[in-house]
Amino acid sequence: MDSKLQPIGVFDSGYGGLTILKEFLNDLPEYDFIYLGDNARAPYGSRSFEVVYEYTLQAVTKLFEMGCSLVILACNTASAKALRNIQQNDLPHIDPDRRVLGVIRPAVEAIRDFTRNGHVGIFGTTGTVLSNSYPIELEKWGGGVVVRTTQEACPIWVPLVENNEISSPGTEYFVSKNVQNLLAADPEIDSIILGCTHYPLLLPVIRKFVPENIKLLEQGKVVSSKLIEYLNRHPEMDQKCSKHGTVRYYTTENIDVFEKNATTFLGHSIKSEKILLK
Repeated sequence: MDSKLQPIGVFDSGYGGLTILKEFLNDLPEYDFIYLGDNARAPYGSRSFEVVYEYTLQAVTKLFEMGCSLVILACNTASAKALRNIQQNDLPHIDPDRRVLGVIRPAVEAIRDFTRNGHVGIFGTTGTVLSNSYPIELEKWGGGVVVRTTQEACPIWVPLVENNEISSPGTEYFVSKNVQNLLAADPEIDSIILGCTHYPLLLPVIRKFVPENIKLLEQGKVVSSKLIEYLNRHPEMDQKCSKHGTVRYYTTENIDVFEKNATTFLGHSIKSEKILLK
């Protein structure tokens, strides 16, 4: 492989980012990717800004060391709590020609085409909701379309997915409760952002309790289309990306556990390697 060409790095605190990677592989099959999951220290959702920033910077640095010039934070919590600091404070010193992108702004830009009345709901982890990243970004990039943003923290949803409880009665109970809370807070909501990369796996359950007239925005498809747009706008970055159609998977946890659970998110089996972050 030409040393000047590099894979695109995809980072998540655990498994959810695989739903983003899956869309990348569908839309950009010729590109090379490295997926890194910090499963040993997941979940990030309840951790402090300082810890999430520290862990995310370690992962980004590792992906840079592995040859990536472009890294996607396929994690809402990392995007909310670490992206801006890394972009503004770290990249200029590490390498100003490398790029780190997140998943929040693509969703925010896309919701402008979803909502009809400007009332937008957000389902997210506790960390993402407490960061207020979505309301802040919607105010900045919503194009004046969004008039009210209502958030609902769903701390139980990620454990339900990762413990393969998607079809259990307990999952329906918690999803129903969170949907009711959100819609009670603003009955005029007409669009909802699924602000966690795990949530697409819960989509059939969520849709059972969300009225059909309310649109649900899945991040994977949106982030993938925005990545294509980004590479088209920045040919200098696209030219650095290697294109051999390969994917490598790394985890900070036991590889057998990672490979088993990754199948749920990707729909096919994989092989992975263990990696240390520090």
